[in-house]
Amino acid sequence: MIGIRIGVPAVAGSVSRACGLLSLAACWLLAVPLAYAANPQPYKVDWVSSGSDAVDSMMKATSQLQTLRQTAPTDPFGLIARARGDVPRLVTVLHSFGYYDGAVTITIDGRGLDGVGLGNSLSALPKGKDAQVRIHAALGPLFHIGRIDVKGALPPGMRRKLRLKTGAPAVASDVLAAGARLQTALQDGGYALARVKAPIAYERPARQILDLTFEVTTGPRVRIGEIRIQGLEHVQESLVRRRLIVHTGERYDAATVETARQDLLTLGVFSRVGVGMGKPDAESRVPLTFEVHEAKRFTVGASAAYSSDLGGSAGLNWGDRDVFGKGEQLTTSVDAINLGGSATTGIGYDATIGYAIPDFRRRGQTLSFQIRGLRQALQAYTQTGETAGASLSRKLSKLWSVAAGVSYQHEIIDQEDLGYDYNLAMVPLSAYYDSTDLASPLLDPTRGLRISLNVQPTFSYGSTQKTFVVVQGSVSTYYDLHQLIESDPPGRTVLAARAIAGVALGATQFSLPPDQRFYAGGSGTVRGYRYQSVGPQFAGSNCPAAGNPGLLQACPVQDVPMGGTNMQAANLELRQRVGTNFGFVVFVDSGGVSSPNGSVYRVGVGAGVRYYTSIGPIRFDVAFPTRTLPGGDAFEIYIGLGQAF
Repeated sequence: MIGIRIGVPAVAGSVSRACGLLSLAACWLLAVPLAYAANPQPYKVDWVSSGSDAVDSMMKATSQLQTLRQTAPTDPFGLIARARGDVPRLVTVLHSFGYYDGAVTITIDGRGLDGVGLGNSLSALPKGKDAQVRIHAALGPLFHIGRIDVKGALPPGMRRKLRLKTGAPAVASDVLAAGARLQTALQDGGYALARVKAPIAYERPARQILDLTFEVTTGPRVRIGEIRIQGLEHVQESLVRRRLIVHTGERYDAATVETARQDLLTLGVFSRVGVGMGKPDAESRVPLTFEVHEAKRFTVGASAAYSSDLGGSAGLNWGDRDVFGKGEQLTTSVDAINLGGSATTGIGYDATIGYAIPDFRRRGQTLSFQIRGLRQALQAYTQTGETAGASLSRKLSKLWSVAAGVSYQHEIIDQEDLGYDYNLAMVPLSAYYDSTDLASPLLDPTRGLRISLNVQPTFSYGSTQKTFVVVQGSVSTYYDLHQLIESDPPGRTVLAARAIAGVALGATQFSLPPDQRFYAGGSGTVRGYRYQSVGPQFAGSNCPAAGNPGLLQACPVQDVPMGGTNMQAANLELRQRVGTNFGFVVFVDSGGVSSPNGSVYRVGVGAGVRYYTSIGPIRFDVAFPTRTLPGGDAFEIYIGLGQAF
C-alpha cells in the first residue's frame, strides 16, 4: 500500500514496521505459503471493531482468513499458518493509516497462535464443526507528520507542491501522493528527468511523530527535440504530425505530452499509442518517439434491442476507419425495426451510409455526409422517407462543440387514413457541452453536466408550404454519492437526472409534418408508457366531433397519438454498482405534450438491472405507468446497450 522507506534511526521492531510501510502486495509475497489438507477445517471469522470503519473495511479486504475462507479450504495446520500470515499483513494496514504502534491479535478457539497443542486441538474437532477465529486490532495512537526535509536542489516554489503539513496525520497514501505530486510538477515544469524517491521515514515513538525526508534529483530543464513517429502502416504520417499538439523546440511538459498521446487515440485509427523519451543532447533537448499501433481498419458488427412498445430491432454494420490513410471514416448500417411491439403496426427498416473527414481545413473540425432511408410503422403514423445531408462540426474546447449543416428530406406519411407527401429543406444547428470528463464514451458518467441544444429551421413544401423552427434542448447531470458518503467507493452509487424540452415555432399543430411534432412516452422520455402515447390523441371514428379538432377532447380517444407543438420531460435515476459486472437502477420519469387541442402529462416508475461489459452495460428495465392510458399497457420492458441517458 505504501512505499515509504524506514531510516536507520527507527526503533527496535522496525522490521515489521518496514513491512508495514512497504506495499501490501510486496508484503503478501512474504506471507507463509498456504497449506491444504485432504480434510479441510471449516471456520468462522469474528471481527472485533478497531473503532475505525475505514481500517476495518481495509483489513477485511486484505485478510486471507476472510477472503479465502470459502474459496480455498485448508486443514487445521494450514489454518494456523494462514492466521500467522495475516498478522503482519493486517499490521501493514494499521501502519498505512498512520497507526504505527498498533497491534493485531488473532486467536483460534480462544487460544493464541503459538499455543502448545493448538494444531492437535483443531484436528480433534468433530467433522463439520467450525473453528472460531477471532481478530482484534488495537489502533494505538495516531502518528502525525513531524519534520519534512527535501534532499536535493529544487527550483523556486516547487517545495510547496508537496502539500504536506507538519502535524497532519501520517497517512501513507497522503505521504506517497505528495512525492508523486512533486515529481509530476517538476516534469511539467520542463525537468523531464526529475525523480522523487519514496520518502525515508524516521519514527519518534515517544511523541508519535514521523519525520520525512524526500530525495530529489531534478536534472536539467529540457526542451523537446526531434519527434519521431513509429508503427505507421496505412495511416499517413502527415495526419499524425498535423494532429500533434507538441512541437520541436517547445519546453518539455509531461502533462502536455500525455495529452498529445491521448488526443491521437481520439482519431479512432489507433488501438494503442505510447510515448518514449530519449536522452538529452548537448543543447538539453530530449527526443520524443510516438509508438502507434493501428487498429483494425475494417469493422463488422451486429446490434439488437427490444422494448415491449417498439418491439425488437436487429441489424448489421460495417465500417472502414481509415479509407485513404487520413482517418476518413466510412460507416454503413442496416436495421430491421418495429419487429412486433404494442406501439407499432408493421415491420420497418433504417439504413444509413455515413462518411466523415476529420481535421477538415483545421484541427478539431470534421466534415460529415450522410444518406439515410427510413420506414417506420407506428400507431401515430406510417413514414417512408429518404434523407441526405452534410454537416460541419467543430470542437471549440475540451467542453464545448458546435455543428451546422444542411439536409434534404423527402417523406410520405400516412396518418388517420390520409396521405401526405413532404419535401423538407433543413438547416440543423447544434451546440453541445460535456463536463463528465470520461476517458471513453463507453464508460458511465459519475459527475458533471451534459447540455445539448438543437435549432432546426425548416422549409416544408409539398402537401404543405410552411417555414418553421424546431428547438430542442436537454440537460443531464450526474452526482457521485461518494461525495456525501465517504465509505461508499467512488463511482459505485450515482444519482443521474435529465430534463428535456422542445417547441415548434412558426407552425400550428397540423401544419407540422407528423414526424416533426412532439411526442412523449417510451424509453427516451417517459418509461412505462407506449412510445409516443403520452399526449393528445385522435378521437374515435364514431365521435360526432371527429371532424372538428377543437372538440376532440369531448370524445373518446382511439389510441392514435396526435402529437403536439411542445414537450417537456424529466428523468431521475439512482444507479448502483454491485460487484464487478452487475448493477441495478431505480427511476422515475415524467413528461407530457401540449397543443391547442389539449395537453397530457404522465409519470412512470420502474427499476432495472445492468450487466457491465467491455462495450458498455447491457440494460434491462421494467417500467410501470402511474396512470394507465386508454388502451395502454400495464408495464413496458426495455432491453438495450448503454444507460438510458
